Amino acid sequence: MPLSPEQLARAIEVMQEYLHAPPLADGKSLVERSSDGDRERVELIDGQLKPLVEAYLANRVPLDEFKSKIDGINKRHERWGFKGIKGQMFFNMVVNVANDAAECDQEIKAAIVAPTTEYMARSRIRTFSSYVRRIGDAHVESGGTKHGRPKPGSIPFFMSYFWQIQDRRTWPVYYTNSVNTMIDLNLWQPTDDLAEDYITYKHLHEELAAAFTKASGRTFDLYGVEHVFWFKGWNPYDGAKTPSHENLPQTERPSLVTVEEPLELLRLPDSYVPPIVSVLPRIARNEAGFDALAKASGTSLPKAFEKGIHAAFTILGYDTKLLGQGMGRVPDGLAVEPDSSYAILWDAKVRENGYSMGTDDRAIREYVHTQSRDLKRRRSLRNIYYLVVSSGFLDDFDDVIRSMKMETNVNEVCLLEATALVAMVDAKLRNPQQVTLGPDGIQRLFSSSGLITVEDVMQTLS
Repeated sequence: MPLSPEQLARAIEVMQEYLHAPPLADGKSLVERSSDGDRERVELIDGQLKPLVEAYLANRVPLDEFKSKIDGINKRHERWGFKGIKGQMFFNMVVNVANDAAECDQEIKAAIVAPTTEYMARSRIRTFSSYVRRIGDAHVESGGTKHGRPKPGSIPFFMSYFWQIQDRRTWPVYYTNSVNTMIDLNLWQPTDDLAEDYITYKHLHEELAAAFTKASGRTFDLYGVEHVFWFKGWNPYDGAKTPSHENLPQTERPSLVTVEEPLELLRLPDSYVPPIVSVLPRIARNEAGFDALAKASGTSLPKAFEKGIHAAFTILGYDTKLLGQGMGRVPDGLAVEPDSSYAILWDAKVRENGYSMGTDDRAIREYVHTQSRDLKRRRSLRNIYYLVVSSGFLDDFDDVIRSMKMETNVNEVCLLEATALVAMVDAKLRNPQQVTLGPDGIQRLFSSSGLITVEDVMQTLS
C-alpha cells in the first residue's frame, strides 16, 4: 500500500535534514561522507565478498571456511554491521546447533542465493525460517540452552545481507535501525510474517528512493534511503547530534505546536527511551544549565547522573543497587545478571570534555579490588566487569586498564559513553525478546576491554 501524502511529507522532511546536516569535523558534508563509504562498500563487494559468495555457492569453498572468511572480512571492514547478533552470531548459532552438517550447508546455500522474483524471496525466507525453528527446537529438546538457539527474527537481515552482495540495486539489507526508523516515522508497522515484512520493507525503500529523488533533484538509490534512516536513527541517542532546523530552508522548517506549557513538541514523541535515561548524555557533558536544573530538583548533577545510570541498568533488566551514596570508597553502582553469572561494577563521571582514566586510577583500583573480590567470594560469579560511564574518554587509558585487570578480580574494564548506554536501553525496549542480557546479547559488549560507543552498540545489537 503506497504511503499517504502525510507520510511522504514526513519522510521527505527527514531527507532534507540529512541533506542539510552541518559539516563533519573534517569539513565534509554527511552526503559526501556517505558517498565515500558507498564507494568503499562497492569495492569490497566486487573485490572480496561477491567472489567469496559465488565460490561458496559453487561448492568451491566449504561452509566452515566460508563462515570464517565472512567473519574476517566484516571484522576488518565494518560496513554492514554483520558482526552483531543478527549477522555473524546468528550464522554461528545455526551451524553450531545443526545436527546434520550436510543439510545445514544445503539450507544455507538455498537461503543466501539471491532470488530473481519477490515470490521467490518470500518462499526462501519461509523455508529457511522453518529450518531454523526446527533445529532450534531440537537443540532445546536435547538439553541445549535457549541462549544458544538461533532466533528466527534474525533471518531477514542475515539473508538480505547476502542478497544485496549479489544484487545491490534490488535487495535492501533489512537493518534493525531502518525498521525502527520507519516505525518512528509512522511509515510502517511490521507484522509477525517475516517474508511479507521484508517485501513491504523493499517496496518502501523503492517508493522512498523515487520520492527523495523527485523532491531533492538528486539521485537516491537503496543506499541513499539507508543513509537517511541511519541519520534519523542515530539522533535519539544524543540531542547534540540532532540537526538544527536553522540549517533548513525557511519553507522546510516545521512549526512548533504548543501542547501544554511548558512542553513544546514538533510532533508526537517517538522515542522508546524514558526521559531519565535519554537526558544522560547531556548531563554527562555538563551541558549549560543542567547544574541549575539539578539544584532545582534537590540534588547535584553527579548524583543525578548516578540515578539515571542506575535507572538505565534497571530498565535493561539487571538486579541493581546504588553503592556510592554514604558507603565510603566504593563504585557508584552494581548491576548483576544471575542467569548469565556476571556482574557490573560501575562509576559515573560527569565531564564536559571527556574523562581521563589516569586522574584517580589508584583509588579506583583499590575499591574495585575489594568489591570484585567480595563479589567473587559471595556470589560465585563467572565474570565481573568494571564500567566507567562518561561523556567521552581521553586516549590514555590502555595502561590503566591493563594494570586494573592484573591487580583486581575484574575480567574486563569498559569505558561506556553515555550515548551508548542510551542506545542499549533503546535496543532493549524496542525488542526485549531479541536483545538479551546474556552472551548472545548485551554481555557481548563487555567481553573485551576498552571503549564502547553508539556504533559498537548498534553493530552488536542490531
